[in-house]
Amino acid sequence: MPVVDLPHTRIHLQEMNKGAAETVLMVHGMFTNLSIWYFNIAPILAERYHVVLYDLKGHGMSGRSQHGYDLQSMSDELLALMDALQLTSVYLAGYSYGGLIALKTAIRHPEKIKKLAVIESPNPYEQETMNVVDVYSKELLVHFVNGQGDHSPAKMGKRQLERRHRLYEFLLKESTIRQDMQQERHFFSNGGIKDIPHETLLIYGKDSDCVSAGLELQEKIKDARLLFVNGDHNIPVQEPFTIGNALKDFFYTQE
Repeated sequence: MPVVDLPHTRIHLQEMNKGAAETVLMVHGMFTNLSIWYFNIAPILAERYHVVLYDLKGHGMSGRSQHGYDLQSMSDELLALMDALQLTSVYLAGYSYGGLIALKTAIRHPEKIKKLAVIESPNPYEQETMNVVDVYSKELLVHFVNGQGDHSPAKMGKRQLERRHRLYEFLLKESTIRQDMQQERHFFSNGGIKDIPHETLLIYGKDSDCVSAGLELQEKIKDARLLFVNGDHNIPVQEPFTIGNALKDFFYTQE
């Protein structure tokens, strides 16, 4: 199992097309793991790029942690992972809470990001929307656990399924993930989003409860384009090929 030891946790990661000149780093959302990218979206990007996927701490096969799920801490770990992999700059993509981590990183270290893609990230201030995202995240977990779709989790054994349930219960009952997310409620207004200089692609589902967040980010980020695709908050599962190809084209920079 490929892992990287960071100062406060151990991070599980997967890489594709390591010989490519440019790297795309992908951040999943809460209560999911890197498999949301691995089976459909990442292979499309790997046709052109070195792709790095990792499980956030407390998720997937990464180390558990009771604390540190705020955006500053999660961004610190993303940057530490880049240092460990000797990545000086990357194309960065994040989904849901992972998109907020990507935004935070772009604000703090713009020199490390070439282009930015944010998929279905909510406005943390809108607690009702955050609750909806939480519901969708649980539905997505069930989707993976039950082996629906073409992602092949159905091939997981009973032990793996039980492990996913235990991790989910740990996050909900033994970690500060909910409190840490609530602390970020002013991120859209006070987080420096207006200072993001990067060309940014925002991807949201037409039927998503997070559409207002996408519109707000489009207004705040100077060089942002908003793309709507069919589906709701779970568009990485519903429209993976549309998203994969959109990301591949967006990150492409012709010499």
